Amino acid sequence: MNFEPQPNSEVTPERLEFAEPPARESLELLQDAETALPELDVTGSAAGSGATVAGFGAGETPALLERAKAFLSELAKIDRGAIGDEELQPARIQVGLTFIGFGGLAMVLLLVYISSLHPELSWMERVREYWYQYIWFVCLGVAGMMMVGRESIRPPVRRRDEKG
Repeated sequence: MNFEPQPNSEVTPERLEFAEPPARESLELLQDAETALPELDVTGSAAGSGATVAGFGAGETPALLERAKAFLSELAKIDRGAIGDEELQPARIQVGLTFIGFGGLAMVLLLVYISSLHPELSWMERVREYWYQYIWFVCLGVAGMMMVGRESIRPPVRRRDEKG
């Protein structure tokens, strides 16, 4: 047996360059939604009566569309490049705490559900029956703790006015 490495005679192919989609600045994607708003049909036919969706009257729909247009045009003016790390830190902490809260709440609701609907099962049988849900809710809480932990060990953010 020959354990010596053999030189590979295959030629590696050249890397292919793929076409890049055009980069859109800011939130220009919302402008497409803004132009599509007047085309929406918000009236429905509830038993042939021509009632509007979600209880909106015919007079309220144009006002709602105008408010939606104003909101989307305001969002389109936001420059994503100007948003720094210090503005995003509270949002990341809130998302992490939300994950922790939802994971804990879902776990408690699962335990209440199991204990009320299956009181005849032992704890081991309950875990065996609902292990998949336990894992999901624990993982949701752990993901939130990882996010909050990552934010807590980050170095303090230097504000723009402190840089000198």
